Amino acid sequence: MQVSAQGIELELFRHLLVSIAEEMGVVLRKTSYSANIKERRDYSCAVYDARGEAVAMGDHMPVHLGAMPLSVRAVMDAFHLQEGDVALVNDPFRGGTHLPDITAVAPVFTHGNTRGRRPAFYLANRAHHADVGGMSPGSMPLAREIFQEGIRIPPVLIRRRGKIDRALLDLLLANVRTPIEREGDLMAQLAAIHRGEVRLRELVAKQGEARVNRNMRAIQDYSARIMQAAIRKLPRGVYRFRDCLDNDGITDAPVWIKAAVTIANGRAVVDFTGSAPQVQGSVNANFAVTLAAAMYVFRCLIEEDVPFTAGILRPIRVIAPEGSVVNALPPAAMAAGNVETSQRITDVLLGALAKAAPERIPAASSGTMNNLSFGGVGFAYYETIAGGMGASAHADGASAIHTHMTNSWNTPIEAFEHQFPLRIAGYRVRRGSGGTGAHRGGDGIMREFEFLVPAEVTLLSDRRERGPWGLAGGGSGKPGRNTLLRAGRSRKLPAKTRFEARPGDVLRIETPGGGAWGKAPTSR
Repeated sequence: MQVSAQGIELELFRHLLVSIAEEMGVVLRKTSYSANIKERRDYSCAVYDARGEAVAMGDHMPVHLGAMPLSVRAVMDAFHLQEGDVALVNDPFRGGTHLPDITAVAPVFTHGNTRGRRPAFYLANRAHHADVGGMSPGSMPLAREIFQEGIRIPPVLIRRRGKIDRALLDLLLANVRTPIEREGDLMAQLAAIHRGEVRLRELVAKQGEARVNRNMRAIQDYSARIMQAAIRKLPRGVYRFRDCLDNDGITDAPVWIKAAVTIANGRAVVDFTGSAPQVQGSVNANFAVTLAAAMYVFRCLIEEDVPFTAGILRPIRVIAPEGSVVNALPPAAMAAGNVETSQRITDVLLGALAKAAPERIPAASSGTMNNLSFGGVGFAYYETIAGGMGASAHADGASAIHTHMTNSWNTPIEAFEHQFPLRIAGYRVRRGSGGTGAHRGGDGIMREFEFLVPAEVTLLSDRRERGPWGLAGGGSGKPGRNTLLRAGRSRKLPAKTRFEARPGDVLRIETPGGGAWGKAPTSR
């Protein structure tokens, strides 16, 4: 097959721009202080054009990447950024996801005498900070309103014309439990921004700004064409599905999410009308999270490695009624919306699309990030725990893996025990937890934490009442289970709970397996 010179140039620029986002991520990881960023890689980096539209994203966290453009837009609306400025924002009602995710946004200018001119590009990164204050260590509490979850940062300038605003930084650090670690992680975010600025300017110096901009637009247009072509392969129609979260952590009532996906003329309308109203607990998601989940699911329909740009969303319209659990309004608690509700939104959209393309959509994966946060005197920690992947028409699901809206790693036992006053008493695959069928669902994980000192612990998990669903007659995965082992006795814990750990306590978290695909063959 003959490839045009234009096609070669487009692919070259695609990789050049993605490499900038990836290198920003390396700098952020290498210079950060916390295990959550350095070990678990709970961060994302991206490059934006002069309009604030994404042109390149690192291979990082889908729930970050799809939502981050709304934070960039919030910063652009708040400030006329000058060279050397860096803004911070974590407000879920201004494009953030939940309060621990702090986003840094900076302009990039390509020539001198920038006063009065608009930036040529923007850079942004988002990192999950292990504590941003609030009522519980780790800032993932069983909250009823956002004010209980931590410090809420509207767009503010942490660096003005190249100089750190020390008074603002001191204000932020005075409201967190681990200020040294937080300052280190924030400075790592600024270092990553600086590396991106250097690389973008080098690219412009070598290729010329006009050529760079031309290829940025071409990459976005290419992503839009590929997305539209993928949608055209789906049969026309309206496809509906619903699924629920176990509860909101305050009441025992399930929280239902409904979607109707309309496919016609190479376009898709995703309508969440009929989803539950926003709830008392923290499983409320904002529009940015819902948009990120939709962007992720539809990108998964594309077989080739399409550039992850703003163009992907051009053929897709997302309707999320205000005041619902998928587009909550202030002062809703939001901590689990980013991590749990994003997973259920993904499941709902995959369930709907499975009716349009049953051979292409996998069964449900674990459907929860199994969020664990804890802290005590001088320490705070947060992690997500992997589960089982749903099987497909072509293969069994993978075991012990992060799926869908999370793309993080685990914290290695050696690093964990070196930094925190706990032991990992057990860590293994939860055999037999995947659903049974023609293709088995992947197995979840069993992870045990032994506390050596008193600590306050919060769990935000799901799929403890109902296992992840199978497809085409395949069985469901086993639900997860949380257990506290104390003084020789075991006690089942709710999916979402808070408790005071004593020295010697062991917390056992067993994560859900994935659903199976197809009926298991009958033996004769």
